[in-house]
Amino acid sequence: MISQNTISQVFETSRVEEVIGDFVQLKKSGSNFKGLSPFSDERTPSFMVSPVKQIWKDFSTGKGGNAVTFLMEHEHFTYPEAIKYLAKKYNIEIDEIERTDEQKEQANTRESLYLVSEYANEYFQKVLHKTDKGKAIGLSYFKERGFKEEIINKFQLGYSLDEWQAFTDDALGKGYQLEFLEQTGLTIVKDERRFDRFKGRVMFPIHSMSGRILGFGGRILTNDKKAAKYLNSPESEIYHKSKVLYGLYFAKQAISKEDNCYLVEGYTDVIQFYQTGIKNVVSSSGTALTPEQIRLINRLTNNITVLFDGDAAGIRASIRGIDLILEQGMNVRVCTFPDGEDPDSFSRSNTFEELTEYLNENAKDFIQFKASLLVKEASNDPIKKAETIREIVNSIAKIPDQIKREVYIQECARIMDISENVLFSTLAQINKKDVNDANKKYQQEQKAFEVVKNKNQSKPRVDVQFELEQKIIEILMLYGDKTEQFEDLILKEDEASGELILEPTIHEAKVFEKIYLDLQEDEMQFTNEKFKELYYSIIDKLNQDENFSTKDFINQLDQESASTVTGILMEDEKYTLHDWHRNNIIPKEKEHSISQLVSQTILSLRCFLIDQKVAEYKNETLNQNVDTRTIIEDVKDYLGLKMLLSRKLGKVVGG
Repeated sequence: MISQNTISQVFETSRVEEVIGDFVQLKKSGSNFKGLSPFSDERTPSFMVSPVKQIWKDFSTGKGGNAVTFLMEHEHFTYPEAIKYLAKKYNIEIDEIERTDEQKEQANTRESLYLVSEYANEYFQKVLHKTDKGKAIGLSYFKERGFKEEIINKFQLGYSLDEWQAFTDDALGKGYQLEFLEQTGLTIVKDERRFDRFKGRVMFPIHSMSGRILGFGGRILTNDKKAAKYLNSPESEIYHKSKVLYGLYFAKQAISKEDNCYLVEGYTDVIQFYQTGIKNVVSSSGTALTPEQIRLINRLTNNITVLFDGDAAGIRASIRGIDLILEQGMNVRVCTFPDGEDPDSFSRSNTFEELTEYLNENAKDFIQFKASLLVKEASNDPIKKAETIREIVNSIAKIPDQIKREVYIQECARIMDISENVLFSTLAQINKKDVNDANKKYQQEQKAFEVVKNKNQSKPRVDVQFELEQKIIEILMLYGDKTEQFEDLILKEDEASGELILEPTIHEAKVFEKIYLDLQEDEMQFTNEKFKELYYSIIDKLNQDENFSTKDFINQLDQESASTVTGILMEDEKYTLHDWHRNNIIPKEKEHSISQLVSQTILSLRCFLIDQKVAEYKNETLNQNVDTRTIIEDVKDYLGLKMLLSRKLGKVVGG
């Protein structure tokens, strides 16, 4: 267990914008930062980070919280794992209390898989550096590839002994369970036999975006034609090949800084580029590129440069991935290396300056690259040329942005020497087909629901009490400890006329005291249980602590409550996400009239509750066994009170 002192230090030191900035490309938006949601597939930013409040909110999924809750949501960390990650990031020494056997047993399956993978990573590195076979076989291989000791350690490369169950026996001897060794794929179990999946291979650990070990890639060093050259960990609860990019953990900051990501094919391509000095590079690890992998990059940059070997057949096969990148609305450039060269070999034989110069001079926009490649294949054959043009327009049709599509059509017309009108017509045909296909699918889906479809569907009603209770929590969190001048309108009888009048009186009070006393006076209760729980917690904290801190309060809440509070506090940030100011929609600044906001909210809640009470009385009049005259008198009293409160509310709103 981690000591409370360490936890407090982590919360005091960590900055939510820095933590999230390692995973999401954030752009300044007023006093906040915004970016694409890391929890959903979107092209318009709905993710907001507040450095002032030290919280974040994802409006597309409703998730929110502080730096710790982000790591728990995004990386599926447990609370202790999130604290340890932040402690490591900010160089905070962890003061850990020994866990009991009972606490160790309570670790869930997912944690166990991570623990096994972490142990395997340490084991393979130890074998590489500390054993004779590891040094003679594994380390010498890496040295032959030109990898320096520093880069071998950086990427945590290792070696698995060429023995049937050396790793498995060692792990079992250390107390790791066979079921988790099997689930991670590190050990293969067949009947009573068990053996190491990666025996006799050099090991490339595959990290998550936060640095946890998800799985491994292993390269065989013998010429065994029956065995695969590269072998990856199988799919597991923690490792999904389609959602992982090799090297992203090491490249994420460079990608964001350079605003570009180089995409290569293999492990050694990534490592060699990194060693040469180009760090914004990742690999799809030999698997076909997937939309999930592209979206990982899209969180950090909108620009991808795809690097291909000089092998023409490989280029033709890999070019399909470009369309996937275009579909995600990203900018794509392509660079090929000379025949017989790949990113690994080329970067090994060139300096950083030479490699950078080559990439800058040879990276082409995807349209130029695809056109030049396909034109070579088409030669002077008119039919092949027509097919080539259609294939290029098919790629352009994938681009979501209309302006980009038009620019690319003009570029294609210039390169292929063909009329723009013809290309626009072809593009329109492709788009029409796509729309028709989408409509057909939509109509088929809708038919399934026609039986239960409600023809008189009405718009969802606004839950007024929910909104007002939420507003009270927001006011308490933002301004609860502030002292304000409040104008109360006291109900009095006019001495001359005998009528009830509202007489203003001014008094000074803390915001939380004003709210608490007003709610107590009218015996108003929260109906939302979560808000009710938060209300009493905040009031209690404000009563006890003169230096109330929103950040500290959120840090002490459980994940669900923290998410609720964050959602409330970040609600108004939707204005900046949608550029309301640019459209001349100016939301009212709450800070300018805190006392007015408090009075308005409480009065609105009172009026709403009176309406509810009147509605209850009206329903009672339908019961023939009650005295309707008494009810009518009560209703008149309530309506009279509401009229006075409405006048009071009008004065508050009007200022």
